[in-house]
Amino acid sequence: MKGKENGCTVIAGCGRLGASIAGKLSEKKKDVMVLDCDKTAFRKLPYSYGGLTLTASATDMERLASSGLSDAAVFIAVTDHDCVNICAAQIAKKIFHIPKVVARIYDEEKVSLVKNMGIDAICPSELSEKELANYIEIEGGTYVE
Repeated sequence: MKGKENGCTVIAGCGRLGASIAGKLSEKKKDVMVLDCDKTAFRKLPYSYGGLTLTASATDMERLASSGLSDAAVFIAVTDHDCVNICAAQIAKKIFHIPKVVARIYDEEKVSLVKNMGIDAICPSELSEKELANYIEIEGGTYVE
């Protein structure tokens, strides 16, 4: 990995979302590393993916340290588990001092907890609600509550 000033991005979780983000960043010639505890998950990455992969848990501090995580500028936790995403994001922020940390959180009640830690949270249900509200307003003029 090249260093914080070069915008390295580490993505924890190689599901559909993680693989898609990694593919888009790789297409833009960004320095990317994807980690997942299941090495078969990397099959989801696009054929053109030119970044690194690491088979490791997003919370395995020894593996993360040896991978060069401390050089990352962005850490994105998008595993399927809120607790893993929260823990991995905390590790990235507090131990590896990564400036921009984002965690996908499914449980809306955990979002404020994450934000209070200085971690950006993406909550799919909140995003869906906002998009649907915007769609209803745009398409129908107003919406019924």
